[in-house]
Amino acid sequence: MSTEDKTETNRAIVKRIFEAMAEGDRSVFGEALHPDFAWQATGSASWSRRWEGLDTVRQELFRPLFALFEGQYRSHATRMIAEGDTVMVEVRGDVRTRRGGRYNNQYCYICRFADGKMIELIEYMDTALIERELGSYEDALAAANA
Repeated sequence: MSTEDKTETNRAIVKRIFEAMAEGDRSVFGEALHPDFAWQATGSASWSRRWEGLDTVRQELFRPLFALFEGQYRSHATRMIAEGDTVMVEVRGDVRTRRGGRYNNQYCYICRFADGKMIELIEYMDTALIERELGSYEDALAAANA
């Protein structure tokens, strides 16, 4: 497959993911993930770390994170740039937390693809917002494991 074909294929996958996420449907995202998927949250907050492997991401990131939300998490892409195996997407999230606040973070995701699946996502976000509205990662993980 040519670089141009990879670019368009990967851009289309990310576009489908965020069209579904805007409606609160996370299944398209889940189906697009490679078994060796890794998620890296940048910064210096308690949530800033790297999760390796799809099962680890689901258990140690998604499970405690989504347990903090009152309703259905929605997000939509506002801008996308794609080249070959990489798609950069600017995203705005929208959800109310169980604590009553709004967790409407803004993100820049760098998504890398291999074999037609997303193998890595690097996340840049407002880390002060995540700590203020969601609390510490350690507390969220402990609560999810209780």
